[in-house]
Amino acid sequence: MKSCIFCKIIKGEIPCAKVYENDKVFSFLDISPINYGHALVIPKKHYEIITDVPNEILDELILTVKKIGTALLKDSDGLNIMQNNKTAAGQLVPHAHFHIIPRFSDDGFKFNWRSKEYKKGEIEKLANKIKSLL
Repeated sequence: MKSCIFCKIIKGEIPCAKVYENDKVFSFLDISPINYGHALVIPKKHYEIITDVPNEILDELILTVKKIGTALLKDSDGLNIMQNNKTAAGQLVPHAHFHIIPRFSDDGFKFNWRSKEYKKGEIEKLANKIKSLL
């Protein structure tokens, strides 16, 4: 996609701090990191969201996430791996990607996780609805 910032990074039109590359995936440091070392892993071919990515490329993406995550865990206290799909879920760049975020006990970053409660019988109804959509 011509206007995609990640596609431009892969082509070398926009500079980046590359971490890893093979024939299917590309990884580089996020320019607005939650913590230093925050990396992105993306497919080289443009796919908007994770459900668009063919399985063989998705396999390579997750293996790369594991490889980089393993390296980051050698110099951090923990790790968050995030993957957002569509703007409602926080996806800012419409090119499928994983965030690998090294975490430190004293980094002060907190996810604002607000959980909900199901009313009686709702959880089963929703599980059945999801099953019917599979």
